[in-house]
Amino acid sequence: MNFAEMKSKIAAGQGFIAALDQSGGSTPKALAGYGIEAGAWNTEEEMFGLIHAMRARIIRSAAFTGEKVIGAILFERTMDGDVDGTPVPAALIAKGVVPFIKIDKGLEDEANGVQLMKPMPTLDDLLVRSKALGVFGTKERSVINSANREGIAAVVKQQFEVGRQVLSHGMMPIIEPEVNIKSETRAECDAILLDETLKALDGLAEGEEVKLKLSLPVVPGTFDPLVAHPRVLRVVALSGGFKRPEACAELAKNNGIIASFSRALLEDLRAQMTDAEFDAALGAAIDAIHRGSTVKTA
Repeated sequence: MNFAEMKSKIAAGQGFIAALDQSGGSTPKALAGYGIEAGAWNTEEEMFGLIHAMRARIIRSAAFTGEKVIGAILFERTMDGDVDGTPVPAALIAKGVVPFIKIDKGLEDEANGVQLMKPMPTLDDLLVRSKALGVFGTKERSVINSANREGIAAVVKQQFEVGRQVLSHGMMPIIEPEVNIKSETRAECDAILLDETLKALDGLAEGEEVKLKLSLPVVPGTFDPLVAHPRVLRVVALSGGFKRPEACAELAKNNGIIASFSRALLEDLRAQMTDAEFDAALGAAIDAIHRGSTVKTA
């Protein structure tokens, strides 16, 4: 797939985006969920080797194809790795799956009810290297914990500044201002985020487009104006801590939004499974998330 073909698939493909981008801080928890407890590795390199083996097993699986999984978000170390000797981005493209790269370096401490992204001084170098490997776009995450307009406006401002940097490299940014699903003011956060994001989208230049990755809203349909906005290529949703059945049910209530799930995709996979068991569990998860992305109840 060339860039135009990737863009077309992401814009209109009937499927969802797999999030395979757990980073250093979340890797032990992801491995524990996979049935590999702390103590199974002695060094950070060994830990990342184990999580890479899990991701390679997913990508290699017959259940994981571009028919239902239209894209995949990678951790930088995963992007730099290989699957059976093939660089991971090329392995994904060969299966019809569009590759993205997680670019944020973690979160700042909370201020004004939000956590901004930490500085990314080497971002330009990462974007050049990622694009050379065939990566189509990026993903960068901030977190909103409470309905503080000043804080939410700062999140959106920073996200779009980074998004413009990504666009300048000819890549597609996924802007992810995650609303914490445990927030006591979650519905108010959704409303403020909608307002601030619409203003930021209206400030994009003619021809500029971004993708949005959002928490599933308290009120279904809240983000319809973002789905319809001419500067938005696609809106995807994170599972945000919901178990897969609930995440898929909430997703199905929101027209035009597809999944970009991580934990909800991986929750039934175990290292100890046979290949047949692994493929069956992964296939069942893919089918459920695909259904929530494409068969709407709204």
